[in-house]
Amino acid sequence: MNLPNKLTVARICLIPVFVILCVVPFPFGEVEWLGSTIPVVNLIATAIFIIAALTDWFDGHLARKHHLITNFGKFADPMADKLLVTAAFIILVEMNIAPAWLIILIISRELAVTGLRLLLVEGGEVMAAGQLGKIKTFTQMIAIPLLFLDNFPFAWTGIRVDLIFLYVCAFFAVWSGIDYFYKNRGIFKGSM
Repeated sequence: MNLPNKLTVARICLIPVFVILCVVPFPFGEVEWLGSTIPVVNLIATAIFIIAALTDWFDGHLARKHHLITNFGKFADPMADKLLVTAAFIILVEMNIAPAWLIILIISRELAVTGLRLLLVEGGEVMAAGQLGKIKTFTQMIAIPLLFLDNFPFAWTGIRVDLIFLYVCAFFAVWSGIDYFYKNRGIFKGSM
């Protein structure tokens, strides 16, 4: 197993650790800083989320740079990302931090685009991530830690930067989803 695939497997292994930290009521206390009250367990879980998210960038970079792209990596890397982000979003809903309707919208887009990618692969095509999808990914990777950290370091301003990033993420999730389906609408011709 090459290094990028090991990083992907490590990211998958971090997901249950992240989930356990988020759902088990560990008595680690809280930290107050710059207007935010952050449970220590959320600090630890957020650090794990950030490390896992960084391994996504790092394993992709290594795989492309050193020509280490494998079928396992093509399957496991995007799956690991979706599992990590979906777990985080569901936990944020359970903790009453993120609105359920918005998370349903984002996750539904992920499932729909994944289904479209599968149809395209079956037809011998590959759908690369577009700029809109990359903006969606960037904004969700900012929103999730901010939401877990009670809008730190922006809480003292009174501006919900965490929710702004979440709503921007949802906007780009919908826009990029529509864009992907519109650009690949030919896959459905003659099948309805």
